[in-house]
Amino acid sequence: MRGRRGKQKAFDIVILDLRKVNTIADFFVICSGSASTQVGAIADAIGRELAQSGIRYSHLEGESAATWVLMDYGDVVVHIFEEQTRTYYSLDKLWGDVPRIPVSSRRKELLGAVS
Repeated sequence: MRGRRGKQKAFDIVILDLRKVNTIADFFVICSGSASTQVGAIADAIGRELAQSGIRYSHLEGESAATWVLMDYGDVVVHIFEEQTRTYYSLDKLWGDVPRIPVSSRRKELLGAVS
């Protein structure tokens, strides 16, 4: 997904703590972009920032359509949605009974939510 340009600011960022209810991942990070190009740019920014720290995803899905990009980092799975797709799948509500971790300004920066 390299080379995509555009606004990288994610919004409506949620971190779900799944450690007590799920064996697939410990945390889901869920965020939104307003269009598929923005979703792709957010995924690029996250992948680039984490790769610079030596952290690489083990699996990537949805990059071609970029309405829902899933980046699997093992214990952490990042879901980047186009607004309408996020509303349709309601992943936040599906896991509505799990604890949510507050998103600090620093975490938002790392997700490309703050310039």
